[in-house]
Amino acid sequence: MAKIKIKQIGSPIRRPESQKKILIGLGLGKMNRVVELEDTAEVRGAIRKLPHMVQVVEG
Repeated sequence: MAKIKIKQIGSPIRRPESQKKILIGLGLGKMNRVVELEDTAEVRGAIRKLPHMVQVVEG
């Protein structure tokens, strides 16, 4: 399966708890952290919920 790299570009400070939990679920939580995950519908959906906080780097 294809991989996708995601970078956190927004701070979780003063964000709703649900958005913080999505970040943690993606393996993020600190600024400029990059994770590589499987390119699945679940991951794509999480990215769509946080367009102001995450950015797709590759994939």
